[in-house]
Amino acid sequence: MKHKKRWIFLAAACAAAAVTAAGLDQELVTRTYTLSTEKLSRPVRLALLTDLHACTYGPGQRELLDAVEAAHPDLVLLGGDILDDDPALDPENAWAVLRALGTAYPTFYVTGNHEFWSGRAEVWKGRIAALGVTVLAGDCATVVFQGQPLNLCGVDDPAVGEEAWQAQLLRAAEAADPAYFTLLLSHRPERAEDYRGFDLVLAGHAHGGQWRLPGLLNGLFAPDQGPLPAFAGGLYQMGETTLAVSRGLARESTRVPRLFNPPELVVLDVVPAR
Repeated sequence: MKHKKRWIFLAAACAAAAVTAAGLDQELVTRTYTLSTEKLSRPVRLALLTDLHACTYGPGQRELLDAVEAAHPDLVLLGGDILDDDPALDPENAWAVLRALGTAYPTFYVTGNHEFWSGRAEVWKGRIAALGVTVLAGDCATVVFQGQPLNLCGVDDPAVGEEAWQAQLLRAAEAADPAYFTLLLSHRPERAEDYRGFDLVLAGHAHGGQWRLPGLLNGLFAPDQGPLPAFAGGLYQMGETTLAVSRGLARESTRVPRLFNPPELVVLDVVPAR
Protein backbone atom coordinates (compact mmCIF):
# COMPACT_ATOMS: atom_id res chain seq x y z
CA MET A 1 0.00 0.00 0.00
CA LYS A 2 2.84 2.41 0.87
CA HIS A 3 4.50 1.61 -2.45
CA LYS A 4 1.24 2.37 -4.29
CA LYS A 5 0.77 5.67 -2.44
CA ARG A 6 4.34 6.66 -3.30
CA TRP A 7 3.67 6.12 -7.01
CA ILE A 8 0.39 8.04 -6.82
CA PHE A 9 2.18 10.95 -5.15
CA LEU A 10 4.97 10.84 -7.74
CA ALA A 11 2.46 10.79 -10.61
CA ALA A 12 0.55 13.70 -9.10
CA ALA A 13 3.78 15.68 -8.63
CA CYS A 14 4.82 15.02 -12.24
CA ALA A 15 1.39 16.06 -13.49
CA ALA A 16 1.51 19.27 -11.45
CA ALA A 17 5.00 20.02 -12.76
CA ALA A 18 3.88 19.43 -16.35
CA VAL A 19 0.84 21.68 -15.92
CA THR A 20 2.99 24.41 -14.33
CA ALA A 21 5.57 24.15 -17.12
CA ALA A 22 2.82 24.47 -19.72
CA GLY A 23 1.39 27.44 -17.87
CA LEU A 24 4.75 29.19 -17.78
CA ASP A 25 5.27 28.81 -21.54
CA GLN A 26 6.48 32.19 -22.86
CA GLU A 27 6.25 31.40 -26.58
CA LEU A 28 4.64 34.14 -28.64
CA VAL A 29 1.11 33.47 -29.90
CA THR A 30 -0.93 35.29 -32.52
CA ARG A 31 -4.53 35.84 -31.44
CA THR A 32 -7.06 36.84 -34.10
CA TYR A 33 -10.42 38.53 -33.58
CA THR A 34 -13.08 39.51 -36.12
CA LEU A 35 -15.61 42.32 -35.83
CA SER A 36 -17.99 43.80 -38.37
CA THR A 37 -19.12 47.30 -39.21
CA GLU A 38 -21.47 48.93 -41.67
CA LYS A 39 -18.95 51.76 -42.14
CA LEU A 40 -16.55 49.66 -44.27
CA SER A 41 -17.08 48.10 -47.67
CA ARG A 42 -13.84 46.09 -47.66
CA PRO A 43 -12.05 44.26 -44.84
CA VAL A 44 -9.09 45.81 -43.02
CA ARG A 45 -6.56 43.81 -41.02
CA LEU A 46 -4.94 45.45 -38.00
CA ALA A 47 -1.92 44.20 -36.05
CA LEU A 48 -1.79 45.44 -32.44
CA LEU A 49 1.49 45.31 -30.49
CA THR A 50 1.61 46.55 -26.91
CA ASP A 51 3.82 46.33 -23.84
CA LEU A 52 6.98 45.08 -25.51
CA HIS A 53 9.01 46.71 -22.71
CA ALA A 54 12.15 46.24 -24.84
CA CYS A 55 11.98 42.45 -24.34
CA THR A 56 13.91 40.03 -26.53
CA TYR A 57 12.39 38.08 -29.41
CA GLY A 58 15.45 36.42 -30.92
CA PRO A 59 18.29 37.91 -32.97
CA GLY A 60 17.13 41.10 -34.62
CA GLN A 61 13.69 40.55 -33.01
CA ARG A 62 12.94 38.17 -35.89
CA GLU A 63 10.48 36.02 -33.88
CA LEU A 64 8.16 38.97 -33.38
CA LEU A 65 8.74 40.58 -36.78
CA ASP A 66 8.16 37.27 -38.58
CA ALA A 67 4.87 36.85 -36.72
CA VAL A 68 3.75 40.30 -37.88
CA GLU A 69 4.81 39.53 -41.44
CA ALA A 70 2.91 36.23 -41.39
CA ALA A 71 -0.25 38.10 -40.39
CA HIS A 72 -0.07 40.37 -43.48
CA PRO A 73 -1.58 43.42 -41.72
CA ASP A 74 -2.80 46.49 -43.56
CA LEU A 75 -2.00 48.72 -40.57
CA VAL A 76 0.25 48.21 -37.54
CA LEU A 77 -0.74 49.82 -34.24
CA LEU A 78 1.69 50.21 -31.32
CA GLY A 79 -0.25 50.68 -28.10
CA GLY A 80 2.39 51.95 -25.69
CA ASP A 81 5.21 50.68 -23.46
CA ILE A 82 7.19 49.56 -26.48
CA LEU A 83 10.21 51.07 -24.72
CA ASP A 84 10.87 50.85 -20.98
CA ASP A 85 12.35 52.96 -18.21
CA ASP A 86 14.41 50.06 -16.75
CA PRO A 87 18.08 50.48 -17.81
CA ALA A 88 18.58 46.71 -17.43
CA LEU A 89 16.41 46.14 -20.52
CA ASP A 90 18.17 46.65 -23.86
CA PRO A 91 16.41 49.52 -25.68
CA GLU A 92 17.79 48.26 -29.00
CA ASN A 93 15.18 45.48 -28.85
CA ALA A 94 12.48 48.14 -29.09
CA TRP A 95 14.27 50.26 -31.69
CA ALA A 96 14.83 47.23 -33.94
CA VAL A 97 11.07 46.59 -33.97
CA LEU A 98 10.23 50.25 -34.53
CA ARG A 99 12.69 50.58 -37.43
CA ALA A 100 11.46 47.43 -39.16
CA LEU A 101 7.73 48.15 -38.77
CA GLY A 102 8.06 51.82 -39.72
CA THR A 103 9.72 50.79 -42.95
CA ALA A 104 7.39 47.94 -43.90
CA TYR A 105 3.88 49.08 -42.88
CA PRO A 106 1.74 52.12 -42.18
CA THR A 107 2.51 52.17 -38.46
CA PHE A 108 0.97 54.25 -35.67
CA TYR A 109 2.19 54.70 -32.09
CA VAL A 110 1.01 56.05 -28.74
CA THR A 111 2.94 56.25 -25.49
CA GLY A 112 2.55 54.10 -22.40
CA ASN A 113 3.24 54.92 -18.77
CA HIS A 114 6.77 53.49 -18.80
CA GLU A 115 7.82 55.81 -21.61
CA PHE A 116 6.71 58.73 -19.47
CA TRP A 117 8.32 57.29 -16.35
CA SER A 118 11.63 57.27 -18.23
CA GLY A 119 11.52 61.07 -18.48
CA ARG A 120 12.33 60.74 -22.19
CA ALA A 121 8.88 60.35 -23.73
CA GLU A 122 9.07 63.49 -25.87
CA VAL A 123 12.58 62.70 -27.09
CA TRP A 124 11.57 59.17 -27.94
CA LYS A 125 8.44 60.33 -29.78
CA GLY A 126 10.59 62.52 -32.01
CA ARG A 127 12.96 59.66 -32.74
CA ILE A 128 10.07 57.27 -33.44
CA ALA A 129 8.49 59.75 -35.87
CA ALA A 130 11.84 59.99 -37.70
CA LEU A 131 11.60 56.23 -38.36
CA GLY A 132 8.43 56.70 -40.42
CA VAL A 133 6.03 55.83 -37.60
CA THR A 134 3.08 58.18 -37.08
CA VAL A 135 2.99 59.33 -33.46
CA LEU A 136 -0.50 60.14 -32.19
CA ALA A 137 -1.01 62.43 -29.18
CA GLY A 138 -4.53 63.83 -29.38
CA ASP A 139 -4.46 63.52 -33.16
CA CYS A 140 -6.88 61.86 -35.56
CA ALA A 141 -5.41 60.97 -38.95
CA THR A 142 -7.57 60.03 -41.93
CA VAL A 143 -6.20 56.86 -43.48
CA VAL A 144 -7.48 55.83 -46.89
CA PHE A 145 -7.33 52.09 -47.47
CA GLN A 146 -8.58 50.59 -50.74
CA GLY A 147 -10.52 53.78 -51.42
CA GLN A 148 -12.28 53.85 -48.03
CA PRO A 149 -11.35 56.40 -45.35
CA LEU A 150 -10.86 55.51 -41.68
CA ASN A 151 -10.34 57.77 -38.68
CA LEU A 152 -7.23 56.64 -36.79
CA CYS A 153 -6.95 58.51 -33.50
CA GLY A 154 -4.59 58.21 -30.57
CA VAL A 155 -3.78 59.70 -27.18
CA ASP A 156 -0.77 59.72 -24.88
CA ASP A 157 -0.83 57.67 -21.71
CA PRO A 158 -2.60 59.46 -18.81
CA ALA A 159 0.84 59.80 -17.24
CA VAL A 160 1.09 62.92 -19.43
CA GLY A 161 -1.27 64.50 -16.87
CA GLU A 162 -5.02 64.08 -16.44
CA GLU A 163 -5.96 67.50 -17.79
CA ALA A 164 -3.72 67.12 -20.84
CA TRP A 165 -5.00 63.59 -21.43
CA GLN A 166 -8.64 64.64 -21.31
CA ALA A 167 -7.87 67.51 -23.71
CA GLN A 168 -6.19 65.11 -26.12
CA LEU A 169 -9.14 62.71 -26.00
CA LEU A 170 -11.61 65.52 -26.68
CA ARG A 171 -9.49 66.87 -29.54
CA ALA A 172 -9.27 63.44 -31.17
CA ALA A 173 -13.02 62.83 -30.83
CA GLU A 174 -13.87 66.22 -32.33
CA ALA A 175 -11.49 65.68 -35.26
CA ALA A 176 -13.02 62.30 -36.22
CA ASP A 177 -15.59 62.26 -39.03
CA PRO A 178 -18.57 60.24 -37.65
CA ALA A 179 -19.32 58.91 -41.12
CA TYR A 180 -16.04 56.95 -41.11
CA PHE A 181 -15.04 53.93 -39.04
CA THR A 182 -13.13 55.39 -36.08
CA LEU A 183 -10.32 53.71 -34.15
CA LEU A 184 -8.77 55.03 -30.96
CA LEU A 185 -5.34 53.82 -29.88
CA SER A 186 -4.87 54.29 -26.12
CA HIS A 187 -2.65 52.45 -23.65
CA ARG A 188 -5.14 52.19 -20.76
CA PRO A 189 -8.14 49.82 -20.86
CA GLU A 190 -9.37 50.83 -17.39
CA ARG A 191 -10.42 54.21 -18.81
CA ALA A 192 -13.11 52.44 -20.84
CA GLU A 193 -15.91 54.78 -19.77
CA ASP A 194 -14.03 57.70 -21.34
CA TYR A 195 -13.92 56.06 -24.77
CA ARG A 196 -17.56 56.35 -25.79
CA GLY A 197 -18.12 57.54 -29.33
CA PHE A 198 -15.32 55.54 -30.96
CA ASP A 199 -16.12 52.42 -32.96
CA LEU A 200 -13.03 50.48 -31.86
CA VAL A 201 -10.61 51.20 -29.02
CA LEU A 202 -7.31 49.31 -28.81
CA ALA A 203 -5.37 49.10 -25.55
CA GLY A 204 -2.85 47.07 -23.54
CA HIS A 205 -1.29 47.81 -20.13
CA ALA A 206 -3.05 44.97 -18.25
CA HIS A 207 -0.48 42.28 -19.21
CA GLY A 208 -3.35 39.81 -19.32
CA GLY A 209 -3.85 39.96 -15.58
CA GLN A 210 -0.49 38.16 -15.29
CA TRP A 211 -1.99 34.84 -14.08
CA ARG A 212 -4.90 33.13 -15.84
CA LEU A 213 -6.88 29.92 -15.43
CA PRO A 214 -8.42 29.30 -18.87
CA GLY A 215 -12.18 28.99 -18.64
CA LEU A 216 -12.20 30.10 -14.99
CA LEU A 217 -10.12 33.24 -14.50
CA ASN A 218 -9.33 35.72 -17.27
CA GLY A 219 -6.81 37.63 -15.16
CA LEU A 220 -5.69 37.73 -11.53
CA PHE A 221 -4.22 41.23 -11.14
CA ALA A 222 -3.60 44.15 -13.49
CA PRO A 223 -1.99 47.55 -12.92
CA ASP A 224 -4.51 50.30 -12.18
CA GLN A 225 -7.31 47.73 -12.04
CA GLY A 226 -6.19 45.61 -9.12
CA PRO A 227 -7.44 42.06 -8.38
CA LEU A 228 -9.71 40.33 -10.91
CA PRO A 229 -9.44 43.08 -13.53
CA ALA A 230 -12.48 43.81 -15.66
CA PHE A 231 -10.33 44.31 -18.78
CA ALA A 232 -7.47 41.78 -18.77
CA GLY A 233 -7.46 40.73 -22.41
CA GLY A 234 -9.88 40.08 -25.26
CA LEU A 235 -12.84 41.90 -26.79
CA TYR A 236 -15.37 43.84 -24.70
CA GLN A 237 -18.57 45.39 -26.02
CA MET A 238 -19.65 48.71 -24.49
CA GLY A 239 -22.71 49.85 -26.36
CA GLU A 240 -21.60 50.81 -29.86
CA THR A 241 -17.91 50.73 -28.88
CA THR A 242 -15.70 47.62 -29.01
CA LEU A 243 -12.68 47.59 -26.69
CA ALA A 244 -9.83 45.28 -27.74
CA VAL A 245 -7.27 44.63 -25.00
CA SER A 246 -3.97 42.94 -25.81
CA ARG A 247 -2.24 40.77 -23.22
CA GLY A 248 1.00 42.32 -24.40
CA LEU A 249 4.48 41.17 -25.30
CA ALA A 250 6.34 41.55 -21.99
CA ARG A 251 8.45 38.54 -21.02
CA GLU A 252 11.70 39.02 -19.09
CA SER A 253 10.63 42.47 -17.90
CA THR A 254 7.86 41.14 -15.65
CA ARG A 255 8.63 40.72 -11.95
CA VAL A 256 5.96 38.01 -11.64
CA PRO A 257 6.07 35.25 -14.30
CA ARG A 258 3.08 34.95 -16.61
CA LEU A 259 0.93 31.86 -15.97
CA PHE A 260 -1.29 30.44 -18.74
CA ASN A 261 -0.89 33.88 -20.26
CA PRO A 262 1.59 33.76 -23.15
CA PRO A 263 2.71 37.00 -24.79
CA GLU A 264 0.57 37.79 -27.79
CA LEU A 265 0.39 39.60 -31.09
CA VAL A 266 -3.23 40.64 -31.64
CA VAL A 267 -4.68 40.65 -35.15
CA LEU A 268 -8.09 42.23 -35.73
CA ASP A 269 -10.03 41.69 -38.93
CA VAL A 270 -12.56 44.49 -39.33
CA VAL A 271 -14.99 43.31 -41.99
CA PRO A 272 -18.06 44.82 -43.68
CA ALA A 273 -21.37 43.89 -42.08
CA ARG A 274 -23.37 41.67 -44.40
